[in-house]
Amino acid sequence: MNEVRLSFIEKGEGEALILLHGNGENKECFGAQIDFFSKYYKVYAPDTRGHGNSPHGKGRLTLSAAADDTAFFIKDKQIERAHIVGFSDGGNIALLLAMKHPETVETLTLCGANLYPKGLKNRIWISDRVKYALLCAPSYLSEKAFKSRELLSLMVNEPHIKPDELRCVGARALVVCGENDMIKRSHSRLIADSLPNCEFAVLKGDHFLPYKNPDEFNNRVLEFLQK
Repeated sequence: MNEVRLSFIEKGEGEALILLHGNGENKECFGAQIDFFSKYYKVYAPDTRGHGNSPHGKGRLTLSAAADDTAFFIKDKQIERAHIVGFSDGGNIALLLAMKHPETVETLTLCGANLYPKGLKNRIWISDRVKYALLCAPSYLSEKAFKSRELLSLMVNEPHIKPDELRCVGARALVVCGENDMIKRSHSRLIADSLPNCEFAVLKGDHFLPYKNPDEFNNRVLEFLQK
């Protein structure tokens, strides 16, 4: 495997809790979560490969490789099992981590995750595909355009998870979505219903709950974690 060493923030003491950010973001976006959860847990917020200060690694970016990186990170830090909180693409990485490396996951919190691209609302799915197509030619001429298209590819072409595949996930789970999320409500409900031991919550706000409604998001996740 081609794991990369991830740049990360570490804060707090206790059981390990790992925050996985969304597409095109980095560890700094979880400021409200790091400050809050570090009162109860040892929080790690890594930059996924090709994001923030983490290296790109060989080959193209994939969610599967990011999940392997996270498993490597957990084992490298000598963490027995971790609470995983994933937002957007970070939620997709968290799902793949729980499926591929179940021994690393204590609990699983997914916010704005999806099983396949059409889990997004149609207008978002179409918009992303148009942007991706328009970046095709520029990506051969500009490094910035190439990186933008590569990141967008993670949303346009991934993930590819069948609902039945979630039956193998043994970790206790929470699926969270916003009232006005870019993920279809029915799709978020499908994820929750497909996980064997899962709670489902709809919170006030849009897709970006951890940043725009951190108090309600943090408290709902904490309630789940401390059951």
